[in-house]
Amino acid sequence: MAVSGAEQGPVGIDALLERVREGYRRVEAQEAYDAARAGDALLVDIRYAALRDRDGLIPGALVVERNELEWRLDPQGSHRLPEATGHEVRVVVICNEGYASSLAAASLHQLGLHRATDLVGGFQAWKTAGLPVASPVGASAEDAPGAPTDG
Repeated sequence: MAVSGAEQGPVGIDALLERVREGYRRVEAQEAYDAARAGDALLVDIRYAALRDRDGLIPGALVVERNELEWRLDPQGSHRLPEATGHEVRVVVICNEGYASSLAAASLHQLGLHRATDLVGGFQAWKTAGLPVASPVGASAEDAPGAPTDG
């Protein structure tokens, strides 16, 4: 009875992240921005609503909740978004700090989206790089839940 990987025992999250990241090349914020502007990448923000409300949005990025990602981006899926045009689409998954997005990109690879990758450092790296961030619709920085008050 052969069970793949069972002989090695459980894998911790750090080892799992390292393993899945070996399967593709991650991108830095400026590269993701340039690729999206050139029409060569689809930016997909998987952060949950509270983080988007707090920190803002990346203009032009698709917002897809993490629990819907595979259904919405599978080019063969019945619930796919119009942007999920084929397996050749270069998807850059963005979470808050670049951890959950790595697991999400690996999952997209399993669906055949071999150009899927994620943003090193996530949204926070994007913001730190000074790249465009839009305020959530109907919210100001002062109104955003958890907005810093010390500047």
